[in-house]
Amino acid sequence: MKVIITDEIAESGLQQLLDDERVQVDVRLGLSRAELHQMIGNYDAIITRSGTLVDQELVNHATKLKIVARAGVGIDNVDVDAASNKGIIVVNAPFGNVNSAAEHTMALLLSFCRNITVANASLKSGAWQRAPFTGYELKGKTIGIIGLGKVGGRVAKRCRAFEADVITYDPYISEKRAEDFSVKLVSLEEIVRFSDIITVHTPLNDETRGMISAEHFKGMKDGVIIINCARGGIIEEEAMLKALESGKACGAAFDVWSEEPPATETLKKLIAHPKMVVTPHLGANTFEAQKNVAVDVSREIINYLDGRPIENAVNIPRFDPDLMDQMKPFLVLVSQMGEFISQLAPANPSKVTFVYNGKLARFDCAPLTVCGMAALLNEQTDTDVNMVNARLVARDMGIEIAEVRSSEMESFSSLVTLMIESGDEKRTIAGTLFEGIPKIVKMRDFMTDFTPEEHMLVISYEDRPGMLGKIGTIFGEAGVNIGNMNLGRRKDEGEAMVVFSIDSPADEATVERIRQEVDARFIKAVHMTL
Repeated sequence: MKVIITDEIAESGLQQLLDDERVQVDVRLGLSRAELHQMIGNYDAIITRSGTLVDQELVNHATKLKIVARAGVGIDNVDVDAASNKGIIVVNAPFGNVNSAAEHTMALLLSFCRNITVANASLKSGAWQRAPFTGYELKGKTIGIIGLGKVGGRVAKRCRAFEADVITYDPYISEKRAEDFSVKLVSLEEIVRFSDIITVHTPLNDETRGMISAEHFKGMKDGVIIINCARGGIIEEEAMLKALESGKACGAAFDVWSEEPPATETLKKLIAHPKMVVTPHLGANTFEAQKNVAVDVSREIINYLDGRPIENAVNIPRFDPDLMDQMKPFLVLVSQMGEFISQLAPANPSKVTFVYNGKLARFDCAPLTVCGMAALLNEQTDTDVNMVNARLVARDMGIEIAEVRSSEMESFSSLVTLMIESGDEKRTIAGTLFEGIPKIVKMRDFMTDFTPEEHMLVISYEDRPGMLGKIGTIFGEAGVNIGNMNLGRRKDEGEAMVVFSIDSPADEATVERIRQEVDARFIKAVHMTL
């Protein structure tokens, strides 16, 4: 695997990649867009920070690219949709710099509250002044935290240690998570109305861009303090400047900007304002954080090479890490089911339904659905389909994906059923695990019991004496050895379905001879990539 690194990355964190003989690492800093576009087609992975734009144009040139690894939390410099459409995995390092970001938030907040920056400059100039630098305590203040994620949660703990009252707004967390941090979960309007200090800790996306606007500033307390150590643009900078100029906000501390480096007049005025404490996006700039994020993305690339689950892919649905060992065998099951049924199903499917019964239904099964779709669609299209782009490919093909979960148990503690519809035709397959081994237990309305193997033959025919003997004779004359056989019968209609596992593939002539000898209603050779 060839890996290109285009931004400054801590070499000590890359050691796992550098020591792996399968990996060639090229560090190419300071490339122009044209230079990067010209050479990206030679690489399987790219490791970046915020200085490299991975957009649609770059993806178009990246003919071999498998992974985009962003050595940091944010991915606003990566066009995730463009990467997903090409089946490129996008990973980040969401844990490596969270402590650094939380500590920097507190550093900015305390620097403003105690006038550290201006007092430092004053004393260094030779003056001895104290009264102009009277500050604020955090004790007893109401601090509103927007976003109680990995960074916001750490900030909450630190603010609580300063004996502040902490409230939080985060529509994606539970009451219990807020309770775990000893903070109160409230609405955004309550954050705006009651907070003495407001700090934001959300990603930048369509939902959060401009989240704090001029209208919000109108509803804030006079003398409010605003902190942004998350992403530039979450707080409207023009509104922030006006709030400082009017005295509505007594001050602010920003580490991030909507344009970096800042060039607009608004940003220049905001940075120069005497009531602003500012830093040039240093939240993750600690030696520890730089090493941690490099270690994290290096580990993800090795995971990809080794075929292990990728923990921090932003465009692959994944299980909670604590569930991964338990759920991994089901990923194998649905992948085998998808590959198997796709070779039997009618062309041009319009709908694919995944049904999860029993204990399995207690969990989020989205990763199983996507894994099953990827296996199914790889047999239906020339596009390389994986868990990244399976839903997008299905959408482009006009295939509806449905998912049903039910805790009701039938004959098995957990059962996965996959149904493919195409016009009036329908194919159904159901599977489960026996001691961790995938088993197909139902096809159509025939009960079965077999483990998918590399070479198989599925036949349905009118159930009458001598049919299995004829099939065995034909296989023997063709030099094909039968490994296993599973027979399902429908007594009412006299139909039988038999699934053979064979040691070598059956050629077209052998399949056609079996069709004629047993007057097969359906016959299909299946090849599994196990």
